[in-house]
Amino acid sequence: MLVDQVVTALTAGRGASLGGLCLDGTVGDGGHAAALLERCPECRLLGVDRDPDALKTARRRLSRFAERVRLAPISFRDAARDPEVQGEGLAGALLDLGVSSRQLDERARGFTFRRGAPLDMRMDPEAPETAAAFLARATRAELAAALRRGEAPRPAALAQRVVRRRRSRPFRTSDDLVGALEATLARRAAPAEKARLFQALRMRVNDEVAALEEALPAIRDVLRPGAVLVVVSYHSVEDRIVKRAFRSWSDPGFGAPRRLPAPAPAPARSAGQELNRKPVVPGTAEVAANPRARSARLRSWRRAA
Repeated sequence: MLVDQVVTALTAGRGASLGGLCLDGTVGDGGHAAALLERCPECRLLGVDRDPDALKTARRRLSRFAERVRLAPISFRDAARDPEVQGEGLAGALLDLGVSSRQLDERARGFTFRRGAPLDMRMDPEAPETAAAFLARATRAELAAALRRGEAPRPAALAQRVVRRRRSRPFRTSDDLVGALEATLARRAAPAEKARLFQALRMRVNDEVAALEEALPAIRDVLRPGAVLVVVSYHSVEDRIVKRAFRSWSDPGFGAPRRLPAPAPAPARSAGQELNRKPVVPGTAEVAANPRARSARLRSWRRAA
């Protein structure tokens, strides 16, 4: 989503002259990566993803760029520790957050609230805990915290309902979870309410908030001078984290001590600058072609030269 806008932000006036190693921290099916490699023949790409199916798809899609692409089955939270990244730094980086259309459409992956889907929700199918397993073992406080952080409806009451229900019946499918939500609301749940509940649980299963909070400063620190970090988010929890990080890094006092010694040190300078104070959103044509794009929000930040 927002493919042209992502590539424009990453190149940020450098265009085809962009050279060096770029990171696609959520390579998915390879759409953004292919567009960047096409427009920037001098750049190389490290594409990472926890989903092995995504890496297989990306490998096929990017086969014509094989000499310039390396794919790795890791989380973007670990990408900054890659030896090649540590050695030369990044000429640009992208995080396209959330879940892909392919993952949503594959019922067996359990990301959807369509009827009969298993409660799995793991980005990495080899990860130890499914959504069903989390619902089975989490305390009421853990459940409420996860639901609240993911902006699920009535998190405390819903957590209590889950704990009460699992004493007699385990949570196995999307129907079980939607049933608990509707019992809590005492009415049919709207699609947006179901989506927020499943979003909250998916975020907890995949530790998405902590991964993003760790990855942002780690990637910032391996950007080369003048390089751009682009993040596309799909809900307010992610977008707030990104917005606060970018604005903090752009503050002239970033990194300065809270109490200045006497005499005062040289004036502080920001680590870089936001390239768009307001998020870039999809146009009408893109939303019409792909309704799932409507919630996308793009923010970009450039490291100081």
